Amino acid sequence: MSGIFGIVSKEDCIEDLFYGTDYNFHLGTVFGGMAVIGDEAKREIHSISSHSFRSRFEDFVRGTQGNSGIGVISDYEEQPVRMCSHLGQYSLVHVGKITNLENLAEKFRSKGGHFSEMTGNRVNPTELVGAIINQGKNYLEGLEILQNTIEGSSSVMVLTMDGVYVSRDKLGRTPLVIGKKQNARAATSETCAFPNLGFSVEKFLGPGEIGIITENKYDMLKAQEDKMQICSFLWVYYGFPASDYEGVNVEEMRNRSGAIHGKIDEKEKLKIDFVAGIPDSGTGHAIGYANERRIPYKRPFVKYTPTWPRSFMPQVQDARELVARMKLITIKSFIEGNRLLFCEDSIVRGTQLKDTINRLYDECNAKEVHMRPACPPLLFSCDYLNFSSSKSDMQLAARRAIEEIDGKGADVYSYADESSEKYSRMVEKIRVNLRLSTLRYQKRRDMISAIGLSGEKLCTYCWDGCRSCK
Repeated sequence: MSGIFGIVSKEDCIEDLFYGTDYNFHLGTVFGGMAVIGDEAKREIHSISSHSFRSRFEDFVRGTQGNSGIGVISDYEEQPVRMCSHLGQYSLVHVGKITNLENLAEKFRSKGGHFSEMTGNRVNPTELVGAIINQGKNYLEGLEILQNTIEGSSSVMVLTMDGVYVSRDKLGRTPLVIGKKQNARAATSETCAFPNLGFSVEKFLGPGEIGIITENKYDMLKAQEDKMQICSFLWVYYGFPASDYEGVNVEEMRNRSGAIHGKIDEKEKLKIDFVAGIPDSGTGHAIGYANERRIPYKRPFVKYTPTWPRSFMPQVQDARELVARMKLITIKSFIEGNRLLFCEDSIVRGTQLKDTINRLYDECNAKEVHMRPACPPLLFSCDYLNFSSSKSDMQLAARRAIEEIDGKGADVYSYADESSEKYSRMVEKIRVNLRLSTLRYQKRRDMISAIGLSGEKLCTYCWDGCRSCK
C-alpha cells in the first residue's frame, strides 16, 4: 500500500502537510516525500525504511513555506515526481499497482519517449503516470486517460498552481476523502489525518471520481463510476483504527469481526482462559471477541515500538522475521498453564506466526493455543495493490498446504469453496503445521457482514481469485 495527503490553504500549510502525511505512515515502507508551492516550488524525498517520516523531514518543514502541497508515504517508488509539459509544471503522487507497467513504458519508448526516474531496473510508476496524464489536453482529460489506460489501480494527486487535482482509482480500490476547515481543503487516504489538524470530513470520493481542491472548496470535475471494488484488507489489516472508509470505521469493523468468532465459539462451548490479539492489528478483533463472550482480554505479548517497525516493512524475509520476533516481548506469567485464544488479522506466510506459537509452547508453557484469523485463507497474491506483491503465491501458507495435500498444479479455486471437504483439509493442514489447538478462519460472508458494505462493492480477490472486477 501507500498513503497520500494534499492540501490547499489561504495561509501557510506546511505544518498541516507534514503531520497529515505522517498520519499515513502505517501504510508505507520505503520512501516519504513532499512537494510544496510557495514563493518557489520545492520537493524533498527521503528513505523511511529505517527512520521515521518526522525525523527525516523536520529540517525541510522548518525551512519551507507554502500555501499548497502534496505528500506521500510510499512502499515502492520515490515520490513525488515533478513534471514539466504542455500542461505546465506540476508534481504528482500515486497510490496503487500498475500491472501493465512494462507494456505501457515500452509503448512510450517505441515512440521516442524516455524515462529519467527508475525504481531498481524498472520505470518509476509515478513517472509513467505523469507521462500518461501529459497525453491529455488538460489535467482532467489526462487523468481520464490514465483511468482508462492502466491495468491494476491508481489513485493520484496532482499539485498545480490552480490547486490539487485528486483522482480516485476507477474501481475505488484505494480510498480518497476530502476534508475541510476554514480557508483550507485537504485530501487524504486516511481520515485519521483530519481530526488533530482541525479538518472534518466533507466527502468520500466515489470510484473513478476526479476533482480539484482549492482553499475554499472542492469541485467535482468527473462523476463517480457505478462500480466499486474497494480493498477489504483496509479494514481487516492495513487501516488505522481511527480511520473510516466509505463511512465505515476500522476499529468498529474489527470489533464486529471478533464478535462473530466469539458468538460461534460460545455456541460450540470452546473453553479458554483468556483472549488476546496479535498486536496491533489483531487487537480490535480480540476486544470484540472478548466482549461477546465476556471472557478476559489480556496482553501476553507487549510490542516494543521505539526501534522496531511493523514487521511487513523490511523488504527481506530474514529481516521481517527478526523484526517480528524482537518487537514482541512475552509475559510468561499470563501464558504458563493457560488456554489462550489469539485473534489475528490474517495468516499470510505463517512463518512469523509459527515462531510466535512455538515460543508460547516452548518458552512459556502454554497449555493450548487457538487462532481466529479475521479473514478467509489467502490463496492469491494481490494483483491490484502492492500487498503481498513481493511474495509468490506458493509462499502463502494456504498454497503450501494445498501443495502438501494435492501436489503442484492443484485446482486452487476448489479450495476456496468454504463448504467443501478440500477447504476443511487445507485448514486442518495449516492448523497442524502451526501447532494450533484449533484454527477457524473467518468466512467470507461473515467478513463482509463485519465490514457492513454489500459484497459487490468489495474486492475479495486474494481469498477467492475473483477477477470479475476487471
